[in-house]
Amino acid sequence: MKLNPEKEIIEDLAKQILVCARTAPKTKGEDDIILGIVEENEKELLAKEMEKIADEKGKTFQFFKRDADNVRNSEAIILISIDFKKPIGLNCGACGFTCDTLLKQEKQKLDYEGPLCAFKLIDLGIAIGSAVAKAKDLCVDNRVMYTIGVAAKRLGLIPGQVVIGIPLSVKGKNIFFDRKYPKDKK
Repeated sequence: MKLNPEKEIIEDLAKQILVCARTAPKTKGEDDIILGIVEENEKELLAKEMEKIADEKGKTFQFFKRDADNVRNSEAIILISIDFKKPIGLNCGACGFTCDTLLKQEKQKLDYEGPLCAFKLIDLGIAIGSAVAKAKDLCVDNRVMYTIGVAAKRLGLIPGQVVIGIPLSVKGKNIFFDRKYPKDKK
């Protein structure tokens, strides 16, 4: 008898979730999405980086520490990023520039790098939405987290200018619901 085998399949479920992100529609069929799964030995490194960011950014960013606990308690973490190379060429102005002018802008290197083509960011959002919809279909608890993405980007875990992390959990209670700030880390 094998008891509680559900945790053994989480990496396979994470891969299925990433398939949905990969096959999500992309503007003009141009795919600049990068996908990854955080390795077990990288989870603590990621959580510690999130706590470091909270300390660097100050009191209003202590939610990074709360989310670091979610990283530690998750069975898997997926990363989805956009590796922007060029705008799609519509000159729509949604990014604030023409496509040619966008490429000439000095990149701001904050938590993320920008400016970026708005349609590439829309593609990222659609990929994220497709991923979490699949996670829901598989009954895998999840939450979209900017905090994980910022730490993963700083650690160089995945290329791209904008990175989002999605922790996955298969526990009896959704660990991403009614989250609390850790008392000893506030």
